[in-house]
Order: sequence, then structure tokens, then C-alpha cells
Amino acid sequence: MAKKNRLSKNQVRRVQSNQTKRLHKKDEKQWEESELGPQLQGVVISRFGQHADIEDEKGNIERCNLRRGIKSLVTGDRVVWRAGNEAYHGISGVVEAVHPRSTVLTRPDYYDGIKPIAANIDHIIIVSSIAPDFSRNIIDRYLVACEDIGITPIIVLNKSDLLDKQSAVIIDKELQSYRDIGYQVLYSSMHGDGLSALKYVMKDKINIFVGQSGVGKTSLLNMLLPEVEAVTGEISEASGLGKHTTTTARLYHFPEGGDLIDSPGIREFSLWHLAADRIATGFIEFRPFLGECRFRDCKHKIDPGCALAEAVATGKIDRARYHSFLRILETMDDAKNARHRDPNTH
Repeated sequence: MAKKNRLSKNQVRRVQSNQTKRLHKKDEKQWEESELGPQLQGVVISRFGQHADIEDEKGNIERCNLRRGIKSLVTGDRVVWRAGNEAYHGISGVVEAVHPRSTVLTRPDYYDGIKPIAANIDHIIIVSSIAPDFSRNIIDRYLVACEDIGITPIIVLNKSDLLDKQSAVIIDKELQSYRDIGYQVLYSSMHGDGLSALKYVMKDKINIFVGQSGVGKTSLLNMLLPEVEAVTGEISEASGLGKHTTTTARLYHFPEGGDLIDSPGIREFSLWHLAADRIATGFIEFRPFLGECRFRDCKHKIDPGCALAEAVATGKIDRARYHSFLRILETMDDAKNARHRDPNTH
């Protein structure tokens, strides 16, 4: 019996993409110029494939097609759009152009390269918790991304009500290392504790929740905006990891001012698209020591005369943060080697 040829992952993705395009082809409407109204300003509330929900200046939300020339569109983008003379299969208009972004949060995708997540953000709210797991490394990865793109990070430990006295002391000591270098750390619980402080820092700003699946981002959203009633998930008993409940980033408004983007949870936030020196600079407490190593090409690992290693030994740099930095470099190398070996990524 002849052996069946298996499709590569890229081929499977292309097949699925083509099927999706065919399924939605009936929803596509190519309006003539005479069928379109004047140009309007809007904000992307959410993106769905070749469609996007656009909020106009009056607060109305319309689902629109995208002009083929638009290469990238994400939640938070400010756009120019035009309404059609009538809705067609639920599609009310077309997005024609995207305004320049002040900021954009991206993440690397193994097959698709660098993918934008959301745009024009003021605060990145890094939500962590003790369930499914308190991960300093995930926090550090997001902090590096924030520093690299110039967005203010705020660390939130959610589900703090699950901590016993001993665990609370241990976790608070872990988080103190972030306060010591200038980061804001807040606590919240599933009972609503800490919401006032969180609302205060988010007021009149465009904020995005990020973090692992299962840390309670959507539950926090529901407590902050009860009328949203977003679907929440539980921790998988088999893996101990959070289940993905938010499938696409969506922007919500606070009545008292400010916006919140709820983004899909991830298992791991990678940084292999950044050079090693940008990773090091993203650790803000490293900056006074960078360039002070004995050798110009110091890798900050076991190199003799490494200024970072000396700062760790003398207590000027937190040892756990330094090891987190080394772990990020290690996983970057692993990811780059894997991409190099996989022909489907080229």
C-alpha cells in the first residue's frame, strides 16, 4: 500500500485559510463608490479575519470589510471607514485606511512571524496569579516587551485570596523585587479586593490585560464591567493550565473614562524576535552595568569580568531576575534553532 503524503503544517494552515475565505466569500461586498458615504473616523473594537467591528464617533459599532491594501489591523487601531448605502449580510461598510500607531504590542508566532496584538496602548496590565502557577519568567518577558516598545507596565497579582499566610509572605517578597526597581504592583482577588486601585490606574488610559490562560483576566473584566458578562474558563485538571476563553482581543469602555482591551491568554510569551542586547536593556536595573564588562562581546553568562554577574554577587541586581534573563536567552536560542531546522518556517 502506498504511503500517504502528509501535509506540512504550513500547507494545512493554507488549506484552512482558503476554506475560511470560501465560507466567507458570500459575506463580502464590494461597494461601488456611489454606494459609499463620506469618510468617517473610527476605532477598531475587535478584528475577525477579513472583518472588523468599528466604533464610530457616536459610539455605534458597525461590522466592516477591509480594503485589500490594509496589511495589518488590530484592536485599538484608529481608522478611516465608509458606510455602505445598506447592510449586506451584516456588513455595514468598509475600512479604507489605518492611522499611524503611537504604540503596538506584538508577539512572535512560530509560523507567521511577528504578529501585532493591539495598538495605541498606554498601560499593559500584566496579570499573574498563584493558579495555574505564579511565573516570574512570564512577568519578566512582558516587562522586557513593555520596555522595548515604551509602554508602562503594571503588575497585578490576581487570586490573592487563595494565598495562605506563609505563601503570602513568600509571594510578597518575590514581588518586592519589582517594586524595588520602580514597577507598580497591585493585588486583586476573585472577591473584588483591589478593584478600586486597579480602576484608578486605568482611568482615562487605554489598557490591555495580558497574561497566561487561567490567571483570571476575564473574571477581572467581569468585575470591572459587570454588564459585559464575558465567558470565563477553568483550570484544566489534566494539564493544570488555563483554558483559553477569550479568542480575540476586544476593547471595552469604562463609564468613568478609559478603555480596557481583553486579550487571549497564552501559555508562553516569547521574545526570540529581539536581539540579546535588547533583552538585556529590557531589564531596567541592568542598564547601569551594560557596557562595563571586561569584554565587549560579553554574553553575560559565565564570561570572566562580566559586570552583570558581579552586580548579582554584590546584591545590586536581584539574583532571580538575573536567572530569568539567562532563561530567556536560552529559550531564544532554542526557538531560533528550531525555526532554522524547520523548513516550513522559511
